[in-house]
Amino acid sequence: MYGIGEMARASGLGVSALRFYDRAGVLVPAEVDPATGYRRYRAAQIRAARLVAGLRRVGMPVPDIARAVAELHRPPVVRKLLEEHLRRLEGGLADARRELSRIHRLLDLEEITMTRITLPAAALAAALDAVRFAASADPAVPMINGVLFEAGPDAVTLVATDRYRMAVAEAAATVAGPPVRVVAPLPFADALRPLLTGTVGLELSPSAITAEAPGHRLAAEALDVDFPDHRRLAEPARPRARRITVDVPALRARLGGAAPVTREHEGIAYDVAILTVDPSGAVRLAAEDAWAADEQAHVAVNREFLLQALDAGGAGQLVLELDGPIKPLAVRGAGGYSLLMPVRH
Repeated sequence: MYGIGEMARASGLGVSALRFYDRAGVLVPAEVDPATGYRRYRAAQIRAARLVAGLRRVGMPVPDIARAVAELHRPPVVRKLLEEHLRRLEGGLADARRELSRIHRLLDLEEITMTRITLPAAALAAALDAVRFAASADPAVPMINGVLFEAGPDAVTLVATDRYRMAVAEAAATVAGPPVRVVAPLPFADALRPLLTGTVGLELSPSAITAEAPGHRLAAEALDVDFPDHRRLAEPARPRARRITVDVPALRARLGGAAPVTREHEGIAYDVAILTVDPSGAVRLAAEDAWAADEQAHVAVNREFLLQALDAGGAGQLVLELDGPIKPLAVRGAGGYSLLMPVRH
């Protein structure tokens, strides 16, 4: 039998480590004197102790060390544990290399520009909800596979587009720092949405975006892409456009009951909604052969896109802006708007 000091010298584990692994149930002494608490180990336990010492040095978690000790009589099982831990270490090293590379890039900058934004979580959540439906996930167009966060003097603007529609929403905020545009990856935006409570802090730099909500911190590298300029697409103002206030539930009900008009794009069929303005100035749904005589007062759009834009615009009333059959349909709410590309008739 070996005393704890002898076991420490034989295994490479310190006395305090042996006591710790005893309490953890990983390496329990063969005997413990009930009067003195003195621990004694069998010679056969030296091999297990040396295994523990080695696994400890490479940072294996205690539960996995315990399993390795328990399976010491089955070397293939222990080897599998070693391989799994090695893969974790390699993954962690790759993550560390990427982070260190990012830090080196920051150090290379003469001045690190950071813009800090503070706003209510509810306002940011509403802005995200208003644009997320329009975001692209098409790998063929990586420059729009994200949500644009744009900091202004006293607000943050969010933009998403998939080429067939664009959604823009603005939320009032306290902004400290220069104007900046950051395209956040979609996984960041989707992970951020459930965390939004209380007050949210955003930090935007040309290369990264960080969000802090009560009890949570989320960070991502910015997408290095040339995101479309939403102001150029939305401007200049359309003085000839017809602007009609619509009741969202009523329009949704009419869309649901209208006879379907179908189109096909790249082999995929979809329903079309044809909107017209009647002489009284109200929006109506038209059949395929019943276009309005006024060329400015009708437009055809993807029906599902229109329903999503109505949902994103919020409950109650919205303003539809029609500017002819070849101009985008605008759906405007209190905090933002959507543009839907017309369907060729």
